Amino acid sequence: MAKRILIVDDAAFMRMMIKDILIKNNFEVVGEAQDGAEAVEKYKELTPDLVTMDITMPEKDGITALKEIKDINPEARIVMCSAMGQQAMVIDAIQAGAKDFIVKPFQSDRVIEAIEKSLK
Repeated sequence: MAKRILIVDDAAFMRMMIKDILIKNNFEVVGEAQDGAEAVEKYKELTPDLVTMDITMPEKDGITALKEIKDINPEARIVMCSAMGQQAMVIDAIQAGAKDFIVKPFQSDRVIEAIEKSLK
């Protein structure tokens, strides 16, 4: 059965890029969210196998949303997405429980590698 993934990013084109990569690699995209607050709500509603989470977003950033999702489900699998030069934020995210991170602009093989590793 295909693994169910929730994509969180404030940029629609980034969500579309990730979605295309995932669908081509036989993952099921069960939902999308454009900020951290929506991500937490969708996580509760959809209970995906994994979440791809942008770090920098309006309303609620990805690290805050990551911590809230981990409070709901300590077993939640979350892969952070960051732009270049956000190393400190990536370290914060990993310490908060993120399984891995991928750097924008995305390389599809790296996205799949991070997701498959995080699902193990």
